[in-house]
Amino acid sequence: MDIGEWLRRLGLQSYEQTFRDNGVDLEILPHLTVEDLKEIGVQAVGHRRKLLDAIGLLPAELAAARPSASVERRQLTLMFVDLVGSTDLSRRLDPEELREVMRAYSNTVAGEIARLEGHVAKFLGDGVQAYFGWPRASEDAAEQAVRAGLAVATAVSGMSSGAGGLLAARVGIATGLVVVGDLLGEGAAKEEAITGETPNLAARLQQVAEPGTVVIADSTRRLVGDLFDLIELGSLRLKGFPDPVQAWRVIGEGRAESRFEALHGAHVTPLVGRSEELDLTLSRWQLAKGGAGQVVLIFGEPGIGKSRLVLALRERLQAEQITLVSYACSPHHLNSPLFPFISQLEREARFAPEDAAETRLKRLELLLGENGEGLSSDAIQLLADLLGIPTERPSTQPEMSPQQRKALLFRTFLARLDRLAARGPVLMALEDAHWLDPTSRELFDQIVDRLQDLQVLVVATFRPELPPPWIGFPHVTLLMLNRLPQAQVVVLVDRITEGKALPAEVLDQILARTEGVPLFTEELTKAVLEAGILRYTGARYVLAGAFPSLAIPATLHDSLMARLDRLAPVKEVAQIGACIGREFDHELLAAIVSMPGGELAAALDRLVAAELVFRRGLAPAATYVFKHALVRDAAYESLLKRRRQELHARIATSIEALFPQLVEAQPELVARHFGEAGLAEKAIPYWLRAGRLAAARSANMEAIAHLRSGLECAQALPAGASRSRFEMPCSLGLAAR
Repeated sequence: MDIGEWLRRLGLQSYEQTFRDNGVDLEILPHLTVEDLKEIGVQAVGHRRKLLDAIGLLPAELAAARPSASVERRQLTLMFVDLVGSTDLSRRLDPEELREVMRAYSNTVAGEIARLEGHVAKFLGDGVQAYFGWPRASEDAAEQAVRAGLAVATAVSGMSSGAGGLLAARVGIATGLVVVGDLLGEGAAKEEAITGETPNLAARLQQVAEPGTVVIADSTRRLVGDLFDLIELGSLRLKGFPDPVQAWRVIGEGRAESRFEALHGAHVTPLVGRSEELDLTLSRWQLAKGGAGQVVLIFGEPGIGKSRLVLALRERLQAEQITLVSYACSPHHLNSPLFPFISQLEREARFAPEDAAETRLKRLELLLGENGEGLSSDAIQLLADLLGIPTERPSTQPEMSPQQRKALLFRTFLARLDRLAARGPVLMALEDAHWLDPTSRELFDQIVDRLQDLQVLVVATFRPELPPPWIGFPHVTLLMLNRLPQAQVVVLVDRITEGKALPAEVLDQILARTEGVPLFTEELTKAVLEAGILRYTGARYVLAGAFPSLAIPATLHDSLMARLDRLAPVKEVAQIGACIGREFDHELLAAIVSMPGGELAAALDRLVAAELVFRRGLAPAATYVFKHALVRDAAYESLLKRRRQELHARIATSIEALFPQLVEAQPELVARHFGEAGLAEKAIPYWLRAGRLAAARSANMEAIAHLRSGLECAQALPAGASRSRFEMPCSLGLAAR
């Protein structure tokens, strides 16, 4: 069955050409998300839901047909699940009974993992190994893994053991760098292998977990912040690990109002370079306090500081008597009606996971009563239904249609807003509006229209993929956040280091790789401080040894890879471009990529449309630049080292053969690629040429750098005549400088 036949069966054949134009095939369908469907042109909500429902029925058919994912270096979150007491069960149960118990257990575990976007890699007897962040990266892979672990532990604890008791599972979770994608075995036994320390760590943590609990490594804990309630288990001695391992037990979901608050906690970097934007937002607050309700839309790329600006506004208003209402959207609830409103009500009513239905109902009634909202019993019952709280009260209203119920629910939320605003100014924060579900968007449309005469300021944040909403209203202000200029980035770094100066070469690399994005700057600077490469002298930091290339912080890795994985069919083009460099030429890329010219042009168009790269000029004379240096680094580092060497060798030989003018003008370019390919004897002559060319241009610093690179290559060769032959001219060239 091909993509066209599949769409025709669904009655969605009008999307066949759209899918084909975007390189969609059955092989990648299991990994498409709602955002992907929107990006490739499936705009109707009902059609997206129908496609996703149908995609869920495809795995069995695709398992045999889908080609294996490429082998890559990835940051993954690994989960190990183990059934407690399985050996005892095997003694007490008849084999057929045991088979049914084990089948139900395996299906339950696999179902919870799949529901939260995990990938079940293998079943190991009564154990299950799962990956989060592969075959598609997700910016919240660690969060989803922990949530899946809790769901697995809860679901299994409610299953009968068949021997007069209940089952229990232990879950261990760890995050780290692995190599994934190798296929082992044949036929039904074929599996995607994973290598690295992380799988062993997850397995060991599972072994120390108590029945029915989830234990996570410190590497995972750093990524989830305060999204969950945790108990520190201290430093554990684990078999196979020479040093103690820090671990945490997960108790349940955290109570933070937003992801930003949960992931940053009390350690929030001071606001830098956003004074004008903050002043503008405060001016809209003054208008709202006067009864002229306002909306401020803050948009910008991920990490640019949208949530930090909202927090700064809240900090400035702390001294005022205001009501704060926070709504947070989620990429995993794009089709969950009114999810932001449900989660806000649950937080406001202080629901706990263990609360019984009667307790929840009492807390909801208490909340609405304390606020003096005077809602009708039917409205309260409607809110209880929305929160999934069963009630026994008979309704005084005749049976309503779904549309009538929705209209009454909307009127109830609008009435709540009216009453809150009548008591005093209201600040309403809507985080990540690009993930609003359609029903919530419809309700917010009414809220924005309604608040024009209320003491309400709505501050909404969103990414550029969402066309700015509500901009036709006169009380709506659109505020775009740009990257910080270098001087302000330096100030931000200084705030993070608490005024302790960094070595110039370290600061320069931070500036070059973060390019004015505050989150990138913050995380890379923190990673440098934690890496052990610096030593504090009492006045400033100095390098403790050789300065290594800075690795992508773990906190950014998943987000960067997610941007690449969303373009899975053309990701290889980005990876090859990354091997060429931050900037790459169309003609050189075409000489290396094994695809027809039309396919390459379409692939590059997709990368440009997704804003992963910028294009200058027209093909075939076009050049491309990665939008972020760290995105380029993520694409490059996802390749196996052996694959990188192969590509660097092909790039160097292609430049030699096809671009002689480039060889003459920039011999250091060929030298770098041969050096990265591990071909020192080919690289050194080009380093010498580059050094002599720079010296002829009186560029002494560049000449020294090139000659030192050549000398380093020579010293990597085995001792002997060949090594001496290359060392001599490099050393003489350096002596002459």
